[in-house]
Amino acid sequence: MSSIDNTQSRIAAQINAFKVAAIQMASGPNVEGNLSEACRLVAKAAEQGAKLVVLPEFFAIMGMNEQDKVKVREQPGQGAIQKFMSETARRHKIWLIGSLPLEASTPDKVRNSCLVFDETGEQVARYDKIHLFNLTLGNEHYNEASTIEAGDKVVVVDSPFGRIGLAVCYDLRFPEIFRAMKDVNIIVLPSAFTATTGKVHWEPLVRARAIENLSYVIAAAQGGYHVSGRETHGHTMIVDPWGRVMDELQRGSGVVIADVNPGYQASLRTSLPALSHRTLSCSV
Repeated sequence: MSSIDNTQSRIAAQINAFKVAAIQMASGPNVEGNLSEACRLVAKAAEQGAKLVVLPEFFAIMGMNEQDKVKVREQPGQGAIQKFMSETARRHKIWLIGSLPLEASTPDKVRNSCLVFDETGEQVARYDKIHLFNLTLGNEHYNEASTIEAGDKVVVVDSPFGRIGLAVCYDLRFPEIFRAMKDVNIIVLPSAFTATTGKVHWEPLVRARAIENLSYVIAAAQGGYHVSGRETHGHTMIVDPWGRVMDELQRGSGVVIADVNPGYQASLRTSLPALSHRTLSCSV
């Protein structure tokens, strides 16, 4: 066992850690069916003791085409998806985070909104995805800007688990958004990385964001073949502030779970005070 692992084991005995979970799905075009699967998986995570649970990007709708999510968009504070998240968080007494389509300022687009519900079922934060994916590679063509309206605000929520920074999928490629979060304890990342880009880029990027911010990263992904023919990379993972993958699920529906240890994180930030050594500022 490495010295870092020994340190974590020692501190874990002194500090109360808590469990977090990331849900992996291969969502389809039927919202009701997706909510049923999410319900099952969140319950499984809660049964294992998770207090903070993160769902993948667009967990309730991965349609046959890009317009399908526009058709099921919801108004803020209303709709079946938000009701599900609120009631599920309250039922299991957990904090629940996930991405869904909310109405935008133009009728043919949505906001890709990452919502946070606390253990009472109250929505306590909203982040709208800032960076919109665009890829033309061989037979694959993606242009999220055609149906998604970008957000423009970095969001961090204070919680019983520390400061939680919110990001969605393609944001992962832009480290400046995470620097702008100002020393977060946990980064959550609902995602639907393509199989093509995820094969080489996903794990290095997730681990890099954890290492450079000395933060836990909960990266909940879509993972598998979808009814539309799209294939997502999966490999949902939870990474600790040293960059170690604590738990991972490569493909299919399931739950990834791990302990977050605030004492261990604090000890790393004391031993390697890189966050206090920053000399360049960035703005988003």
